[in-house]
Amino acid sequence: MSPVRANYYDVTRWPIGDPADDVGAVLNSIIDDIKSRQTATDVNDGGKPGAVIYLPPGDYRLRTQVRIDISFLRIEGSGHGFTSSSIRFNVPESEWTGLHELWPGGSRILVDIPVGEDDDESAGAAFYVEREGSPRLSSVEFSNFCIDGLHFDPDASDLHPENTYVNGKTGILVAGPNDSFRVTSMGFVYLEHALTVYDADALSIHDNFLAECGNCIELRGWGQASKVTDNLIGAGFRGYSIYAENHGGLLIAANNVFPRGASSIHLRGVSRSSITGNRLHSFYPAMVVLEDSSENLVGSNHVLRDHEPWIPFLRVDNGREDVDGLLRVSGRHNSVIGNHFSEVVDSAGIRPPGATPVIIRLTGGSDNYVCANHVAALDVRGMSSGSAFAAQVEALLGTGAADDLAVTTVLVDPESVRNTILDSGTEAQVVVDTAVNAFRATPAIGR
Repeated sequence: MSPVRANYYDVTRWPIGDPADDVGAVLNSIIDDIKSRQTATDVNDGGKPGAVIYLPPGDYRLRTQVRIDISFLRIEGSGHGFTSSSIRFNVPESEWTGLHELWPGGSRILVDIPVGEDDDESAGAAFYVEREGSPRLSSVEFSNFCIDGLHFDPDASDLHPENTYVNGKTGILVAGPNDSFRVTSMGFVYLEHALTVYDADALSIHDNFLAECGNCIELRGWGQASKVTDNLIGAGFRGYSIYAENHGGLLIAANNVFPRGASSIHLRGVSRSSITGNRLHSFYPAMVVLEDSSENLVGSNHVLRDHEPWIPFLRVDNGREDVDGLLRVSGRHNSVIGNHFSEVVDSAGIRPPGATPVIIRLTGGSDNYVCANHVAALDVRGMSSGSAFAAQVEALLGTGAADDLAVTTVLVDPESVRNTILDSGTEAQVVVDTAVNAFRATPAIGR
């Protein structure tokens, strides 16, 4: 076999282990083979080309954690295979025989690692990526397969066990510094943490389906020059859809983020980054949070908050109140420009009762710029249904029979000063101390 051909592996043709019973052991064996053959660091201006590992369509149970400590490795399948596990588990089991399929498909990894209550986050990771020393791991790619956590576990609540979003499992955990990693066209479902990456440089998370996970995308430690683009994302009510900390130059663009994450996007200590052109949908306040973050652009997003329509989740929320704002900003020199906010809620369910909901809230910092944002606020009667798809679509499309809802479009707390608020609400809709902030109201009809 030629050296080039030897760097392509099919898990179903590898002679060691059974990929259907434990694909983790098979993948580790293949990685060991790559390392044993690629030992030279400098041969003809090369030496370690890495390899591609292929997962044909099928189910592969993973009982052994995959440990990745080599660069230039691509693990790929032939279909992300996402289908809703939540819908399946929330219909009576007697109806399962009438369903066309029960489980996700495609090239699917079934994460079957036992996780103890006291284990750290690394113990439940299907793929654990880390290497000590220099240089950092580079150009590891995950593409076009499904990672399925199978089941959630009971917790202290009275929720159905499959609705807790808790099981200690992580799809991919990158635990050390990395460069130019790519996660593309993947499916993640029923994991407490779908994708967690520490210390990322030039990371690309693109065109994935991450949903029905406790947390979807978590960029931790520090990072720079990374992007989260063109993904379909929906976390559980306790977790983040997109979270980043201590990042610079992060691009979050063209994502469709849907309920029911505790937040759609939460940035902590992030600077000089962009949240642009996203469609963000939530059932709870505090959808977008910039915490101690500065010089960021939040522009041309559509931010929709409406009510939970699906019966199994009517009793849950993220613990925030409507006065907390849909967008919360603390930090300096952030720009919030040209966003569309839709607040479509039942006034009877506003918390605290009788309060005026807030759209944009500046909670601390200074010199932020809020300009040309539009708010559509409607008071609708909250309806619910046993069908997740029908209930949500009906709620999304219902724009007619509704009354106007009084809102505060911008609230500037006393701890936030020297801000500029332009054309983002009428005088009656903006609460701001003009002695320490600049304000120009949106013209009101008849005035």
